[in-house]
Amino acid sequence: MPLYHSDDQAMLADTARQFIGDEGAITKQLRHWRDTGCKDGFGHGLWKQFAEMGFTGMLVAEADGGLGMGNVEAGIVLEEIGRNLTPSPFLTSSVMAATALAAAGNEARGRWIPGLISGDQIFAVAIDEGAKHRPERIKTRAEKAGNGFRLSGKKDFVIHGGSADMLVVAARTAGSDDDDAGITLFAVPRDAAGMTQDAVKLVDSSIATHVTFDNVELDGDAVIGEVDGGRAVLGKMLAAGRVGAAAESVGVARGAMDMTVDYLKQRKQFGKLIGEFQALQHRTAHLYSELEIARAVVFKAQQLLDGGSEKADLMVSVAKAKAGKVGGLAVREGVQMHGGIGMTDEYDIGLYMKRDRALAEFMGDMYYHAERVARLSGY
Repeated sequence: MPLYHSDDQAMLADTARQFIGDEGAITKQLRHWRDTGCKDGFGHGLWKQFAEMGFTGMLVAEADGGLGMGNVEAGIVLEEIGRNLTPSPFLTSSVMAATALAAAGNEARGRWIPGLISGDQIFAVAIDEGAKHRPERIKTRAEKAGNGFRLSGKKDFVIHGGSADMLVVAARTAGSDDDDAGITLFAVPRDAAGMTQDAVKLVDSSIATHVTFDNVELDGDAVIGEVDGGRAVLGKMLAAGRVGAAAESVGVARGAMDMTVDYLKQRKQFGKLIGEFQALQHRTAHLYSELEIARAVVFKAQQLLDGGSEKADLMVSVAKAKAGKVGGLAVREGVQMHGGIGMTDEYDIGLYMKRDRALAEFMGDMYYHAERVARLSGY
């Protein structure tokens, strides 16, 4: 598979670049919602525009009213979201939750998918139960109760949890906390009795919640996939989220680099543009080459995931680790080359550093995925 876009994908990239660059710009979205103290941290109006563009249903099957596209196409949108630091529930809703709902029964899909496609609803994913991403260990329990289940436990750092109409929750229905089997996914509506959420603002101004389930009663239709067999569906959802986060990280790195290069062409020191200094040229060239490698790795992971390759899981972790490393390099170089003003809120480069920090932790940081690559490679 070639590592470049097809004609249709190139057209999508042009459309996404122009639309998100205009409507999702930092001043219009991130700074606006941050400075007005928005409880959601993103604009529902922009989300409706995403729906009008067809973005919200990209990974939904055509039979369910979506576009039936893949992770490559979703990554094109996510890279532009990252480049513009656009606050949006696209990753959690249109990528992760949509991937999980593909395994749900007709009734569950019929209940949730139309609202996603129309932009009237957003979804969140509740997986992690601590400060770090460790989906191998799930303590939240769902016990059989009549024709349904009773859900109890806690989930941490659920992005957009307080704004979501539905949460995809991973819970244990059998076995011990560390068992691979015995996991079931549930679609939990926002008005479920016994569910409470405490909101926290993250470093990038996005809003997450700590969610507590206190004997939340769910009917059998809330099950996504098979009871006790949710690990496979969870794996697909995690893979889509990880490669999606990697694509967004590449966008953040690209945006930070572009901003830095523009600054090097404007700022003068000792009577010369600082972009003329060879030391800064070398650092910028190194960053560019690293960024292109990261983009290629992410693209390959997306292609393998869409193709159902057995190597996809490994390459997804390679992509998440590489994108996280390059994102960190891009924002650090950006702040340093901007000098003291790079630490001020007046310049957007600091916002890129904050977004990179939050995104690096989402679905596992580069150390988690480097260790995962080693395990999957037999070490």
